[in-house]
Formats: sequence, C-alpha cells, structure tokens
Amino acid sequence: MRRRQPPALPPVPFSPAAARAHRAGLGLTPEQVAEGMAAHGVRLLPHHVLAWESGELRPTEEEFIALARALWCPAAQLMGVRPARLRDHRVARELGQEAAARRIGVGLATYQQAELTGKWDGDEDQTHALAQVLGLRLSELVEVTGRREALDQRLRQCVDGRWQAQLRAVARIVPVHQDDLAAVLTVLQQENQVSSHWGAGGWGSPAPAARPEPAREQSLAERFWELLGRAQTDIPV
Repeated sequence: MRRRQPPALPPVPFSPAAARAHRAGLGLTPEQVAEGMAAHGVRLLPHHVLAWESGELRPTEEEFIALARALWCPAAQLMGVRPARLRDHRVARELGQEAAARRIGVGLATYQQAELTGKWDGDEDQTHALAQVLGLRLSELVEVTGRREALDQRLRQCVDGRWQAQLRAVARIVPVHQDDLAAVLTVLQQENQVSSHWGAGGWGSPAPAARPEPAREQSLAERFWELLGRAQTDIPV
C-alpha cells in the first residue's frame, strides 16, 4: 500500500503586482533582483523573477523571504493580503520554522504540527511567546491558533456560572495577566446578569421601564475584547 501523504499548506500568499511595484520603485532589473537574492542564499535565474511578477510561478517560502530582502521591503507587503495562518505570520516575520520554534520554546515537530493543523496546544507561557515572536495581536492569536470557539465557550460559562472557575482556562487562551482578565470577566458577568434579569418580577410587581434597544447587540467575545482593550496589556488586543 502507498503511504498517504500528509496534507500540505497552500502556497504563501503572494502579490505579483506588489513585487513588480517594489522592483520598479527601486529601479532594479530582474538580474539585479536575482543577484540580491543570491546574497541571501537563494540562487535562481532572472526569468524566475519575471515569472513571479507575471503570476506564471509562485515563490517558495525560502524564495519569498529572499525576494523581500532583495527588494528591501517587509515580507508582509509582498503578500497582498493580511496574513491569515500561523505560517503566513511567521513568513511575514522572515523566520524559518526552526528559528520560530526555538524562540517560542517548543520542539520543531510540535510547531510544525501547529502550522499544519491550525491548532495550538501550548501552555500560557508558550502562547505568550508565540504572540511576541510572530508579532500577533491577542485577537489574531486566538484566531490563528484555532481557539476562538474555545474562548466563546469559556466566556459563556463565565457569565452563566462563576467566572473564577474559568480564569485559568481563559488565561491559557489569552495570555495576559490574570488580574486584567479577572477585572474583565467580572464586568462581563455583571453586565450579562443585569441583562438576563431585566424585567424579571413576580405577579403584581410594577412593570419596569422599557429597556432601550442597542443599535446592535455585541457578542460576548466582542465585548470581551473591548473591555480587555482598555487594560495595559503587554501584547496589543
């Protein structure tokens, strides 16, 4: 039986138009770009540069990083879109997998599996390091590590029960000081308890004044990020 090949990630996002514009802005020929890439360890023909700019070919990860360096521009500017995966954020920082894993403090195989699956199982310290190494905002971190649904569930449990019981689990997903999280979860629970009890009363009790309708009801996650954004976290929200 043939061994099943592991699933592969899609190519690194790449904008041929951005590559052409950066080269033209610097006044470089394809030959000069190829020479610049060779200085960063990637040797190829000028034809490859033209093929990337026409969309005929797409650069590999290594070629992409070397091209960004040869064009003196941040790698993210050659993507044409915002990075959406762990791999994309890493490449935008011009890091190889081995260097990223070492800086985060996890094994190479563990990090590679996270990129492949989009699922992250690191502890609070490793998650904090991941955000710092890849330059992720907290909301981006939760998204690219596949933890958005888990956060939604924890927040629901916080407002339905005791937020104290969920504090450590939320901190594992959102690596900020637990005092900041405690303050946010307290407000979140109080607001939702008031909301759920609005208008409650027994027979014969006076009817409360009508509650003003908000323009659009926020989800728990949206309100969570709004409240956390007011704290002085070392990683931006």
